[in-house]
Amino acid sequence: MDLPARIGKYELEEFLGGGMSQVFRARDTVIGRTVAVKILTEKGREDGEVKARFLAEARTAGNISHENILGIYDFGEDDQHRPFIVMEFLRGEDLRSAIKNGHTGDLSGKLRIALQLARALEYVHSQSIVHRDLKPENVHLTGDGHVKLMDFGISKRTDLDLTRTGYMVGTPYYMAPEQVNGGDITPQVDVYAFGILLYELISGIHPIRGETMERVFYSILSQSLDLEPLRQSRIPESICRLIEECTAKEAARRPRGFTSICGSLERVIAETKQTSAEQSAPTLVMPERQPVPSSRPRSWWMIAVLAVALAAAAAVFFALRPAPAPADMVLVPAGPFLFGENKERFTRAAFYIDRTEVTNAAYMAFCTATHHEMPPDFPRDKPEYPVVNVTIRDAQDFARAAGKRLPTAQEWEKAARGADGRLFPWGSQPDAARVNIGAQMLRPVPDFTAGASPYGALQMLGNAWEFVDQMTTPSPGTRAYFATRLMPPPAPEEPWYAIRGGAFNTEKLDGRLIWDSAVVPARWRNPNLGFRCVRDVR
Repeated sequence: MDLPARIGKYELEEFLGGGMSQVFRARDTVIGRTVAVKILTEKGREDGEVKARFLAEARTAGNISHENILGIYDFGEDDQHRPFIVMEFLRGEDLRSAIKNGHTGDLSGKLRIALQLARALEYVHSQSIVHRDLKPENVHLTGDGHVKLMDFGISKRTDLDLTRTGYMVGTPYYMAPEQVNGGDITPQVDVYAFGILLYELISGIHPIRGETMERVFYSILSQSLDLEPLRQSRIPESICRLIEECTAKEAARRPRGFTSICGSLERVIAETKQTSAEQSAPTLVMPERQPVPSSRPRSWWMIAVLAVALAAAAAVFFALRPAPAPADMVLVPAGPFLFGENKERFTRAAFYIDRTEVTNAAYMAFCTATHHEMPPDFPRDKPEYPVVNVTIRDAQDFARAAGKRLPTAQEWEKAARGADGRLFPWGSQPDAARVNIGAQMLRPVPDFTAGASPYGALQMLGNAWEFVDQMTTPSPGTRAYFATRLMPPPAPEEPWYAIRGGAFNTEKLDGRLIWDSAVVPARWRNPNLGFRCVRDVR
């Protein structure tokens, strides 16, 4: 496609991608705003269906406005009759990439993503529009965690007389049974797709499987979703029920609309916050004071007003003043940081992370207090070494008992490499003397202080791999590897988790270790695999 340097008042600056239509970063030369311009290619203009979808997207999305929907600024044709759409320019990534790369945060973060998406769909349905193609690729996450719903190319209005599709539209893995059967298209198809997407967002696993379209359609029409991986991961039962209700085979059995779905998500988010606050809230014991007789009487209302004012002032003071880090933890302050191989910019709230990997001494105390099963071959004579040979369930149980949790992939990486995206905790140059890598055995957790991260966390690289709270999907090669090393072999529905940082027996120090991850089944335990915990700042 021979593109001009500009289309109308929009100066094209960078090609971003595309197929039948191509997307460019551009600059509005009148007001100086950066925008995205989508241009229909010649091949796209010759395809009647593609052109119709392009025009439908412009008309539909251009007439709605919501904070969680991609904004359309302009639409038209250039002097060579090439249709174009001018859109809000977004930074970040689509939800598919975010799930794959572990950028969706912990359970609370994932639920906030789902809630924003549900609010967008609530608004869309209020405008008598059905999206019909809800999937992770059509949901965008900005660097600050904002959700944008995109691509209304095959959306339809529900207030029109034509309610039959006549042909199949949508992405097969997210199609509702009535879409597969060519039935009536109602807002319930979006409810179904939302349920599938919510399952995938929370677990990292797509619940609909099939090597052929026939098998995919059979699964959609005849098989119930397997919610056991979610329950094994201790996902709240209310979320499991919501997914089950949204993905009911009969449209009439699904939630009537996204207003009720938003309410369900808001309640779970509030419960999650309350549980976290109860686990981490400090207990303050104030010294008793003897009452001092007053030389003159005071009205009860004056005392009440004074008490309220003092309480408010104290609340503001303690909200602005960060609490000291708990014992054996370090503070990772709030703010932006660079994440992943491509050093994408994200922002996270402050949190505490364990200064070291959890030790044998701490884990033995936990097992003694809770009667939890000890790991195999537990070395009682090495209290300062990292505990290993634990599963992620063991790690989660320990964290919960300690009033903590496992770090997300983003939290772990920020704690390891700081905010500037360095390749190693200490800087940008490799130094094998600072880590326990390429060695024969584990080392005590206080060792290698020269390899501390910018926040003071030790041995984020090497010594023992560390679990992060990121469910993911293994590659065929990884699945085949563990099929020969785990008995019984991992089942198709079995959850898998990411691990970070490498271990003492990792062959060599590599800059990939700080942003890359390995993947293991949830029941995997190994003499080189341990964990550390985090806690929210309250």
